[in-house]
Amino acid sequence: MVTAHWFLPSLGQNWVEVLSVHKSDLPQAIIELLKNGTVIPAHPLALMPDRTIDVTHQRALSRYYLDAGVGGLAVGVHTTQFAIREHGLYETVLQLAAEQSLSWVHRPVVMVAGLSGHTAQACKEADVAKSLGYHAGLLSLRSFHGSSEDEMIRHCEKVADQIPIIGFYLQPAVGGPLLSASFWQRFASIDNVVAIKIAPFNRYRTLDVVRGLVLAGAQDRITLYTGNDDHIALDLLAPTTVVRNGERITVQIKGGLLGHWSVWTQRAVSYFKTIQDAVQTGHIDMELLSLDSRITDANSAFFDVANDFSGCIAGCHEVLRRQGLLHGIWCLDPAEGLSPGQMQAIDRVYKDHPDLHDDAFVRANLNRWLA
Repeated sequence: MVTAHWFLPSLGQNWVEVLSVHKSDLPQAIIELLKNGTVIPAHPLALMPDRTIDVTHQRALSRYYLDAGVGGLAVGVHTTQFAIREHGLYETVLQLAAEQSLSWVHRPVVMVAGLSGHTAQACKEADVAKSLGYHAGLLSLRSFHGSSEDEMIRHCEKVADQIPIIGFYLQPAVGGPLLSASFWQRFASIDNVVAIKIAPFNRYRTLDVVRGLVLAGAQDRITLYTGNDDHIALDLLAPTTVVRNGERITVQIKGGLLGHWSVWTQRAVSYFKTIQDAVQTGHIDMELLSLDSRITDANSAFFDVANDFSGCIAGCHEVLRRQGLLHGIWCLDPAEGLSPGQMQAIDRVYKDHPDLHDDAFVRANLNRWLA
């Protein structure tokens, strides 16, 4: 096993060193952050009106998340738009975020790169991510519709030979395949898996992931992160118990890797810490439990639930646009935008949940982030 060199080439340098990285090679501070659970927002893409990248606002977004206190950044994922690959932007957006993670703050930041496509493409993306100092790859299986579990597991094993991986149960509504508890048991048996993002937006399928993890005996080795943007607080608050060989095993989801946390991020970091403290002490009050429904209500507007998530990326862009963190809500696909009524839905949740937004924090720091 070859250890990665944790440095960052300058922007524009097309350098890729093919290295095989094992989770044991990661810095201890990164290992501890991942294991203990942290806030990892899914990083959006800042565009100009002509749909070229807006570098100034792309950097500002990273700076916003870092100053908000996140423990990591996930880049090149669904919220960043999968189409960055065909537009030749994958390496650029990863590199811009990696630069800020090293230069803007002086603390450990878990850098997660989205990996997608079939095996050759995912491995190539893993090589790019490693060359830029990324610690793990969030492995999307959206290209494997109709494939067998054997094919998907072989793919996961091949990519895990290149970089520590985070499993990803992407909700079917935005392209994810259905994955059984058996799949997750086999996936959790792969040595170089560090975490699983559970994001099927479905309680039964969420339980399948936990059952698979426990059946593999990997609950102490692999950390669970919620990606269920419709159930964030309760995923983090409520333990899940499954039975293995007659024994009840209880597992806690420790952190979140979420598109929802790309907006109102400072407040997300605040309530995440409150939830962590409550879980550790066992003192969970009704107000904290009721927070889940309010976060979900806000998410219903941002993610455009009324229109089957068709405006989920544009909805997050609209919140960032209002705050000045984006110039506009443009997506790479010109047909992608807000759905009818979505603007009004965002207006409503802003009014109904003023304690959940971080507009004042953004106003106080925006000029510095844009400098």
